[in-house]
This record gives sequence, C-alpha cells and structure tokens, in this order.
Amino acid sequence: MIKEFKEFIARGNVIDLAVGVIIGGAFTAIVNSLVNNLINPLLGLFIGKIDLSNLVLKVAGANFKYGEFINAVINFLIISFIVFLIVKAVNKVVKKNTPEPEPAGPSAEDYLKEIRDILKEQK
Repeated sequence: MIKEFKEFIARGNVIDLAVGVIIGGAFTAIVNSLVNNLINPLLGLFIGKIDLSNLVLKVAGANFKYGEFINAVINFLIISFIVFLIVKAVNKVVKKNTPEPEPAGPSAEDYLKEIRDILKEQK
C-alpha cells in the first residue's frame, strides 16, 4: 500500500495539482486584499460607503449581507479574468511549440487509382 501511495504521489499530475492549489490559495489572498483595500474604497467613493462588506438589508429580523456578496462577485470576476489571461497565454505558447504536421503522402486510394490507370494503359 505504501509503494502504491509513493507511485501515486510521484505522478506529475498530482504534484502539478498540489502546486496549483497552493498558488491558487496565495493568489486568492492577493485578490481579496486588492478588492478589500483598493477596489472597495474606490467603489465606496461613488456609493458613499467605504466598506461594502457592512452593507446589510434587514427584513423581518433576517440580515441579508449583500455587501459581502458584492465582494465575493468582485473577487470571482478578478480571479476568473486572470485565469482566462493565463490560459490564453499558455495556449499561445503551446500552439507555438507544437510542430506542424508534415504533409501526408499519397494514400492507399491514390496508389490503387494509379495501379488502375496503369492497367488500363496496358490493355
């Protein structure tokens, strides 16, 4: 069982996934800081409130924290846009490194047509 676990961990995909999760967590912290410390105050200038996370709608004793939802939406949009840019850049690099396929030679059908034509000429 330990041997199988070592083989599983040694696969490149698992290591890539672990690195992605760690970098994603760190990137999320950066985006949260960007939203909370730069974007929210900027939006707050237009809305009139600096901290959007404190925006609450009270209905019949229930608190709807729509300010935190706005923060989450902003975080999602920023993270998804950055991921889009990264995927686009990676696809561009992969496309450049992918060799173009060599032109295909004559197919079996082409050879059979040639044989047919030669046989017709011999008759």
